[in-house]
Amino acid sequence: QVQLVESGGGLVQPGRSLRLSCAASGTIFSINNMYWYRQAPGKQREWVASINSVGSTIHADSVKGRFTISRDTAKNTAFLQMNSLKPEDTGLYFCNAVIQSSRFVTPASYWGQGTQVTVSS
Repeated sequence: QVQLVESGGGLVQPGRSLRLSCAASGTIFSINNMYWYRQAPGKQREWVASINSVGSTIHADSVKGRFTISRDTAKNTAFLQMNSLKPEDTGLYFCNAVIQSSRFVTPASYWGQGTQVTVSS
């Protein structure tokens, strides 16, 4: 059984920063790509950032230059450093990861439950 747990969300003022964490636990052989998504009220879930197994990253244009995805491979954890937050960054932030639970099992996609980020003065 594999589980992803996000943490680090909260209420912040515009211009401030937050750092989200996504910890994977359970039976894990390897973790391939890890992703952050977000969903604002009344809107579809949108992709925010990706990081692969060797640390290469991609960020959505809407967050480029403000958000940075990273990972600690030894701890099976991904992070999203969010700087210069704007009200439009408000939403439920989800972690997604492609995880191989054992050498002989096909990698599967797992999702966390999400952590709420609210940017408001």
